[in-house]
Parts: sequence; C-alpha cells; structure tokens
Amino acid sequence: MVRLEELNDDVNENNVKKTSGSQPEDGDLEDLYDRAVARGGFSDKSFEEALSDLSKTPLFMTSLDDAGNEDNVVLEALKALQYEGTRSEAAQNFKEQGNECVQERKWSDAKEFYTKGIAVLTNKVDEVKWDKPEDPVEEDKRSTLLLEQLHSNRARCNLELKNYRSTTLDCSSVLKINPHNVKAHYRSASALFALDKVYEALDVCYRGLKLDQDNQVMKVLLEKIQKRSRVKEEQDRKRKDELDRKRREKLTLVAAIRARNITVRFSRKGAPEMADAELRLVPDPLSPESTLEFPTMFLYPTHNQSDFIKAFSEKDAIYQHLSYMLPLPWDAKGEYKVSTVECYMDTISGGMVKLGKKVSLLEILSNDKVEVLDGMVRIYVVPPGGQWLQEVKRKRNK
Repeated sequence: MVRLEELNDDVNENNVKKTSGSQPEDGDLEDLYDRAVARGGFSDKSFEEALSDLSKTPLFMTSLDDAGNEDNVVLEALKALQYEGTRSEAAQNFKEQGNECVQERKWSDAKEFYTKGIAVLTNKVDEVKWDKPEDPVEEDKRSTLLLEQLHSNRARCNLELKNYRSTTLDCSSVLKINPHNVKAHYRSASALFALDKVYEALDVCYRGLKLDQDNQVMKVLLEKIQKRSRVKEEQDRKRKDELDRKRREKLTLVAAIRARNITVRFSRKGAPEMADAELRLVPDPLSPESTLEFPTMFLYPTHNQSDFIKAFSEKDAIYQHLSYMLPLPWDAKGEYKVSTVECYMDTISGGMVKLGKKVSLLEILSNDKVEVLDGMVRIYVVPPGGQWLQEVKRKRNK
C-alpha cells in the first residue's frame, strides 16, 4: 500500500525554492514563448493560441464555463488539489477533509468533499493524468474500499440534511460494493422510514440485523418501524374496508334502480359537483329495500331561476316540495302557485312530458319515458297557459 506523507503546517509557498527569481510578467512570458518556439515547443501556434491551450488543462483552468456538466465535479475537485498523486491518494485527501467537516457537523461541506472524492474515483477525463501506482492491484483494492467509504459517509450527510432519496441511492451504491455493510443498511432503513416507506424499511432493517444481530441502534430503529407498521396496517385495513363498503353500496344501488325500472344515464360531462348530495339509498345503503333519494333541480325557465333539493324521496310528490318553496320571492306578478303551475321533464326521445303534481317521484321515473341524467332529476316549473311549452316545441322543430 502506498504510504502518504503530509506536509507540515508551516510549509508554504515561501519555503519553496524558486528557480528564476520573481514571477515573470506578461512580457517575460512572451519572451519565454519565443524561446520555446525556437526550440520547437509550440510548433506554429501563436502566443494567444498557446495560452488558450494551457487554459484548457485542468491544473491551469481559469473557467469551467465550457466544460460538460458531468465533468465539472471532477475538474472542480482537481482545482482543489494542491499536489499530484494517484486517484486513490486524491480521493483519500477529499475523504479526510470531509471527515473533518463531519466532526464539526458541517454536513453540506462534508457532502461536497465526499462528492469530489467519488468523482475522482468514478469519472474518466482525458485531460487528467494521474500518477501511475506502484502496485495497480493494490491501487484497485484501495479505490474500491474508498468508494464504499465515500458513498457511506455521504449517505450519512444526506441523512442529516434530510435528503432521504439521495441517502438511499448512496446506500445502494455501498451495498453493490459490499453487501455486508451494516451502516448502509441502517442509513437506508432510516431514510426509507422517514419517507414512510415502512415495508421497505422493515426489509432493509431485517437484513441489517441478520448481519449484526447485536446491533442496538438497529434494534431501536426496528422497534420504531414496527410500531409505525402496525399503525399503517390498521390504516390500510380501514381504507380497504371503506373501499369494499363503497363497492357493495354501489352494487346495491344499481340493483335497487334496476328493480324499480328507473333509467339512469351519465353523460360525458359526468355528474355535477353537488357536495354531499347524491343519488342514494336511505337509511341503509346496503339494503335494496331502502328508500331512494334523488338530488333534484327545480328549474323556472321563463325567469332563469332555480331551486335545488338535496334529497327528493321516491315516495314524495312534486306538490309536497312546491308547497314550501312557493310563493317565490322574485315572483312579482304572483304567477307561481301550487295549484296552477305546470311541471315537465325531458323525455328520452327528446320531447317533453307533463307531470302530475300529486304523483310520486317513483311513478314518474319508472314509466320508461324519462331518465335521470348524471344522477340528478330536473323538473321544469312554469306558469299556466302553455306558452313556454309551445316555444320549446317551436325551437326544437326548427
């Protein structure tokens, strides 16, 4: 294994011996370029072209604007490096910096260092020339171990930052490398639990405890997940029972409508929004012998007015509802009286049928001529005389 030696803290640029005095000015750079050209160093490139080429090399880069998004992480990582080395040495450096941030609970900073370390090990950039390792086999082993540790450490940072999905992705990367990593199981289970993916969290937690049966932290987490699982199972059971009840109620309602020979049709627009008003059986929605109730709209077409009845029982007659709605507050002429108004419904064939005000709603709806459209009964109420009906017939014939 390659041994790394760190520079002392007091080592800085002033301690490094310079070979040519002070830093050359721009004019000096041109002189150096001319000498290089004379030696054949830059072929026939101009001074500006040579500088442009240098600026594209990672260690001399001044801008990342033209670099691809995927490579930017690697290039940023290289810019932060202060020494040359192998990939694993560079990754180790970022890992140690990340660990220092973790000790100070600087989770975002630590995550960035671990991300750079991962980028160094996994991204391939042609411009990057790493030192050749003394032992390639050992270098590969070390890189694999570092990649596992970097993903595991970044998973912890993401967990602390509540980036739960990212946590699970990092843990997945760890487990692909080392399926026996207990920390990855714990962090993945914690993230899944936070996302309320209880059954997935249980599975991961059980797998982790198989690897380390005495892991107390994992046992505490498992207890929390099991408690939530029991609550969720009860909620799921109630939800299933509710859905099953509604399904049986719907089947019972359909059977009751068919038994009464009532035609109900739903258009493409579907049923209008009526809050909790709906076609239903009362008092027991699971008994076809219960009474049908219909949401009903009383329309006054000659005055563009309407009244809505939430529950019109099949046993009720029209006059029973007109008796408490009339007289109407906007009927200045007193045209709408229970004894004189006329009531109509649309027929299935497209015509109109006059309704008896003392006939039950069930008798009206079961005569094969009318239908209940989109779950609502519509009754037209007009003053006597027949003028409105004649106008409707004229318009329809036209």
